[in-house]
Amino acid sequence: MDNKGVNAVKKENFSEWYTQVIQKADLIDYSEVSGCLIFKPGSYSIWENIQSYLDGKFKKDGVKNAYFPLLIPEHLFKKEAEHVQGFAPEVAWVTHAGNTKLNERLAIRPTSETIMYDSYAKWIRSWKDLPLRYNQWCNVIRWEFKHPVPFLRTREFLWQEGHSVFATKKEADKEAIRILNFYADCYEKILAVPVLKGIKSKNEKFAGADYSLSVETLLPNGKAIQGATSHNLGQNFSKAFGIKFLDISEKNDYGWQNSWGFSTRSIGIMIAIHGDDKGIILPPNVVLNKVVVVPILFTKDKKEIVNVANSIVKKLKKFNPLLDDRDDYSAGWKFNEWEMKGIPLRIEIGPKDLASKQVVFVRRDNNEKINVKIKDIGKEVPKVLNEIQENLFLKAKKFLEGSIQKVQDISELKKVVNDNGIGKANWCGSPSCEENVKDKTGAKSLNSEFNSKAEGKCFACNAKAEYVTYFGKSY
Repeated sequence: MDNKGVNAVKKENFSEWYTQVIQKADLIDYSEVSGCLIFKPGSYSIWENIQSYLDGKFKKDGVKNAYFPLLIPEHLFKKEAEHVQGFAPEVAWVTHAGNTKLNERLAIRPTSETIMYDSYAKWIRSWKDLPLRYNQWCNVIRWEFKHPVPFLRTREFLWQEGHSVFATKKEADKEAIRILNFYADCYEKILAVPVLKGIKSKNEKFAGADYSLSVETLLPNGKAIQGATSHNLGQNFSKAFGIKFLDISEKNDYGWQNSWGFSTRSIGIMIAIHGDDKGIILPPNVVLNKVVVVPILFTKDKKEIVNVANSIVKKLKKFNPLLDDRDDYSAGWKFNEWEMKGIPLRIEIGPKDLASKQVVFVRRDNNEKINVKIKDIGKEVPKVLNEIQENLFLKAKKFLEGSIQKVQDISELKKVVNDNGIGKANWCGSPSCEENVKDKTGAKSLNSEFNSKAEGKCFACNAKAEYVTYFGKSY
């Protein structure tokens, strides 16, 4: 571990700061393939906690886990025309096995609609087979971009992708919003990241969907980012793949489908929003090791202090505490290391603390120091961790809400996004209007609010406004 600290200022050079903190916090390493990361235990354990939360939500709601192949035959991939057009630039293909050219190219999974729905068509025959709600935890490959950003935009990433089939449109509509709410809960309750929920524009919806819902947020560099998506596919894929069923009145109909996904991009979003010039800051609800105990060692009292530190670790077992009793590093060096790695709560105990039968709590979120009696540690740790979780969320929410400004025309939007904010406007929803906005401001639509009623004219073209929409520069 490089303990020299971060030498980039987050507010002044976000890109350099971000690159430094994810490496110095020991979260990733780079592989020999551009855009393909090595997830070290520090970041993979975060993903495991995200998985655990969402997987529990899905299973409680009746979703079952499955796994489908990584490789997709080209003839399947081409079955849904809009989907193919949308993903064609991103697909990596397998063309050879050893020195032998394959009879048919195999797409390396960019998303699994096509490989899964070929099977769905075989499995679904009657309304009794519905709803079918499967999810898989896997990796995908998307190769369309030139400049990968670890976690935020990579060629290979980890995610879950759920794929549902229902007998009616009403059920599919409910599924789309239900899953989006799961995603919003994960960001806000686990990652302490506030999000904007809404519907994507026609230009920005998933290729092959009737409509797409998303959660969006804003990073400190002024770039908005999509956090997760939930798509209503209508009957587009079911017609392409022949997913038909005999309904309760014995008539044939096509299934109504959804797909939905949440990825390791979430880790990068969390790091970018909460981190500071000392390193990353991890919300207690997402980190494996919520506490680190650091005995301050001097020769005279060393054995007794270490014994007390060990007893504290045992008492706090459910928080997976770390004990840093290394005697070849100074206390200050160790403090810097754990601040760099973002451990939510540090507990220090030295000779003076021992004499006073107390310890010192140091909060990573605000650097506050609190003297706590050793006998009270068990009840104080969960209390402080809850305060840290809430404080991180409220601080991020204040930043997001303070960055949103209502705009009345394109010139106002341009000023807002150039000041690293998000514009909120009454908008017509036209794809051509969105292209014009993007050309003139560099901003695109993020999503449109569900329950807000647009009034008057579109801010950009004076057509009738249909949506209240967020616009921003985006990853």
